[in-house]
Amino acid sequence: MTIPMVDLNIQYEAIKDEIDSAVLGVIRSASFILGPQGKALEQDIAAYHGVKHAVGVASGTDALYLALRAAGVSRGDEVITTPFTFIATAEAISYLGAVPVFVDVRPDTLNIDVSKISARITKKTKAIIPVHLYGQAAEMDRLMQIAADRGLKVIEDCAQSFGAEYKGKRTGSFGDFGCFSFFPSKNLGAYGDGGMVITDDMALAEHLLSLRNHGSRVRYYHHEIGYNSRLDEMQAAVLRVKFKRIDEYNRMRRKNAALYNKYLAASGVRTPVETPDAVHVYHQYTVMVKNRDKVKQKLDGEKNISSMIYYPVPLHLQAAYRDLGMKQGSLPVAEQSALEVLSLPMYPELSEEQIKTVADAVKKAL
Repeated sequence: MTIPMVDLNIQYEAIKDEIDSAVLGVIRSASFILGPQGKALEQDIAAYHGVKHAVGVASGTDALYLALRAAGVSRGDEVITTPFTFIATAEAISYLGAVPVFVDVRPDTLNIDVSKISARITKKTKAIIPVHLYGQAAEMDRLMQIAADRGLKVIEDCAQSFGAEYKGKRTGSFGDFGCFSFFPSKNLGAYGDGGMVITDDMALAEHLLSLRNHGSRVRYYHHEIGYNSRLDEMQAAVLRVKFKRIDEYNRMRRKNAALYNKYLAASGVRTPVETPDAVHVYHQYTVMVKNRDKVKQKLDGEKNISSMIYYPVPLHLQAAYRDLGMKQGSLPVAEQSALEVLSLPMYPELSEEQIKTVADAVKKAL
């Protein structure tokens, strides 16, 4: 049995008529950029998160970058974040000439260790970017208190956590900004790149609207240098069809995670931790195993079961950030985790038979 990491075709087949109709509707409307589909999606996502404003942009990376710029981060500033994330989190900081300051992660959730943040704050610190890794919310109450005490902006990286909650509140609605990716494999995924920034602050929202559209608030009048970063109507239309189902998709992911936990119990595999205060949405189902590379090799080669390593090298040890001067051993939890994490197939439509097959293969590979 071949089991992929994500099967977007099975999802498409279930909603094919609605998707096709939505896409054709955009084509027939001849409104492709900054039209009614995007505006309606922005309104829906803002309401879903209980905030006043949402701004569609071209990608999750752009969402982070534009939020940082709207927050006033500039060359020489420092932004605290986690090393255990996709490079886009740190890239967005670097694009502005600012410096990412990496803080180690918690050994259970692999999210940023909030207890270590205060020690890394300096006079140059402007913001904190927590990442809600794999769909599990970071410890936002303590983090927000630190930010408030120090006058720092908070930009939540919600690329993997659409619909996740912390203490009854959805991720993205805690900080000054919540940044989302609509990459096709995400819990809420488009059929191409796309992103969104949410905020409760009208002035910040207006700045984002200008930045995404060439620094313009009135056509052909430009009060600042902006960017071409707009969520197009085709992607917005697709996302609106899927958005209606996001809570059901996340419920199915949580059900599948519970089945994985059941079939991997007492196997020597460390299954994902879900903290009591959080609702995990399992963008990835990521286990930890000591002989990870051999297990992955057996799954890929002998069983035709896909698996992925998110992430094999923490950002502080990447060649791109060699100039920061951080050495092996400087962030030990992130470094050890990178040797053990293994993400197994996860999507709403996985069957129990497939999940059991994957779990049995993992146990055999051990």
